[in-house]
Amino acid sequence: MGYAPNVFANNLTRGQNNIIGVIGYGLNYFGSSSVLTVIEGKINELDFSLTLNLIDKFDPSQVEAILYDLLALRVEGIIWAVPAIDQYIDWLSSKVSRIQTPVVYINKGPTESDFVSALDNQLGGRLGTTHLMQEGYQRIGFITGPLNWWETQQRLAGWREIVVKAGYANIEDLVLEGDWTARSGEVGLHTLLAQEPRIDAVFVSNDQMALSAMQASRRLGLRIPDDLGIVGFDDIPEAAYFYPPLTTIRQDPRELGAMAVERIDAIINARGTGVDLEPNISWSQPGLVVRESSLRESESVNETK
Repeated sequence: MGYAPNVFANNLTRGQNNIIGVIGYGLNYFGSSSVLTVIEGKINELDFSLTLNLIDKFDPSQVEAILYDLLALRVEGIIWAVPAIDQYIDWLSSKVSRIQTPVVYINKGPTESDFVSALDNQLGGRLGTTHLMQEGYQRIGFITGPLNWWETQQRLAGWREIVVKAGYANIEDLVLEGDWTARSGEVGLHTLLAQEPRIDAVFVSNDQMALSAMQASRRLGLRIPDDLGIVGFDDIPEAAYFYPPLTTIRQDPRELGAMAVERIDAIINARGTGVDLEPNISWSQPGLVVRESSLRESESVNETK
């Protein structure tokens, strides 16, 4: 007969609206877009509705307006799926501390007052660097993402921990800041080799930058992996089809997004019974995917460790 019930009216009579607000960022980035896709599916699976707000840069006035709109909608919870950038995260925390609606952050450093779902980026940095050392590389450079991102800082910390233990000197000459784009991987490799010609391997903070670093290597006449080993980060679907196939750190956006939604669901259910859960962080573990781009001493394989 063409009739459909008014879900919003039904929910309001029960004192709830079953809407989760999601604030996302950077659909052109593999990790961000994958996390949002999983969040949407998991929210529907748990019988919530979703209102999604996307921002392309952190503008405090824009974010404040989005938060106001979400509160006006009386959302049950908010998932903050925007990178933790130094100059903004304290501002955001001060705003969130004044509201009663629960908020779960994705990929933000742990605190005593926040619920967080995060990839262990520091472990990923250690895994990639350790692997290159085990393959016999002696001078491992690092192309980072933007240095004001928490994820970048953690990946850099993991790399730094391993090279310091190995006795590296002048490690500042081994680090070059990128911006996640393929172009910055090419520029980064040229700059690294210019300031430290002894580099024989590079850990790159995402697979897009790693791809252009590989192309730049070939233009310089460097053979991969014999002259230069390369490890990326993310394990995008195309990584196995680079030439040579790219060794990388795999992150699981499905787990990260699902953990955030499940945490919001748990907080909402607990509050319904008069209980406030203690803030904590849920960690997603990365894995090393070994392919030909880093196998100086071994035969070609394609496996996850």
